[in-house]
This record gives sequence, structure tokens and C-alpha cells, in this order.
Amino acid sequence: MAKIVKKSPAPLYLAAAVWAAWAVLAPLYAWWHFALAAAVSAVAWLGGRKLFPDKVLILPDPEPAPEPEPEPEHAAPEDPLAVERARALAELRRLDENIEDAKLSAQIVHMEEVTGKIFDIVAGQPAKLPQLRRFLNYYLPTTLKLLNAYDRMGAAGVEGANIDGTMGRIDAMMDKVVEAFDKQLDALFADEALDISTDITVLEQMLAQEGLGGMQMGQS
Repeated sequence: MAKIVKKSPAPLYLAAAVWAAWAVLAPLYAWWHFALAAAVSAVAWLGGRKLFPDKVLILPDPEPAPEPEPEPEHAAPEDPLAVERARALAELRRLDENIEDAKLSAQIVHMEEVTGKIFDIVAGQPAKLPQLRRFLNYYLPTTLKLLNAYDRMGAAGVEGANIDGTMGRIDAMMDKVVEAFDKQLDALFADEALDISTDITVLEQMLAQEGLGGMQMGQS
């Protein structure tokens, strides 16, 4: 804790009062008059110190400044591709659970597996993303839209030309949709297949040049 000593002005006032009174009541023309007045003034000052001692003020220590609150950590922005993957797979899973038709349900399960593989490949090889623009922007959302319509109409619990006709068309369309999903997955391996084909061709040519092309395993 900090201490502040506050001196009282009273001793000085008493000493000054002695000089003022001496000047009025006593002579001040010889040196010893001044010496005597100074002595009396000093006694008055010392008496004032006794009567009016210094005041000691104790101040509490200042409170420490509060530590600045840490800035909230900003979560890293989610990968849009990962968000779309999770949304699409969750929707396909929900549709599979809701739709009772066994064939269509199996097709949905297959599309869910293929869709997950497509997203996983592109997540590991972002350069392939341009190949998926039409799949992501049209094929996948339109397929989900059709399946949701089938789910809603099936849940209506009634038969009619509009409901039965639309559900029948969607059911028939799913064979082509499944095939399109499979082709989209296959297309992502086109570059790799070309590279492997080139490697095989070069290897065959080198083996032929070295006279090793017709050798059987175990022969030297």
C-alpha cells in the first residue's frame, strides 16, 4: 500500500504569529531581539508539530488492470464442397428410408455410394472440380428434386392420374440417372486411365526391344 505524509501548516502559522506578535508587542532593533524572537518562534513551531502532527494517508494499491479478453477464435470457414457432400448424402439417406419401393430404394443406396466417391475424389484432387460442374449444378440437385417429389406423392396415400403418372415416370427415369452417376464417376478416372495406358504401351515397347517381351515367369 502507498503512504502519503500530509504535513500540517499549523506549526508554520504559529511561528509566523510569534513574529507578528513580537513585532507589535516587543522591540526588534537589537540583534538579540531577533535571536530571542527566532527562539520563541522555533519553540512555537515545535509545539505546533506536537499539537498538529503530520497525517499519514494510506492509499490502497491500485487494482491491476484487467487482462484483455482473448479475441474469440474465428472458426475456419467450412469447405463448400464438404458441406454440399454432407447435405446430398444426408438427403439421399433420408429418401432411402422414406421410399418403400425396393428397387428404387436400392438405386438410391447405389447413388449415395457413387456420390460419396465422386466428392471424395474431387476433395483429394481439386483440379478435377471443373469436370463436376454440371453434375453438381444440375444432375445431382435435379435428381434430389425428383426423388423428393416421388416421396411426397407416395406419402399422399391416394391414387390418381397425376400422382401415379408422375411417380411412374420418375421410377422409369432412375435407371438412366443411375447410369449417368456411374459414368460421371468413371469419367474422373479418364486421365489416370490414359496415363496407365501410356505406361503400359511404353513398357511393352521396351520389353520388346530388350527381347524380353515373350519371356515367361521363372525363365532367365
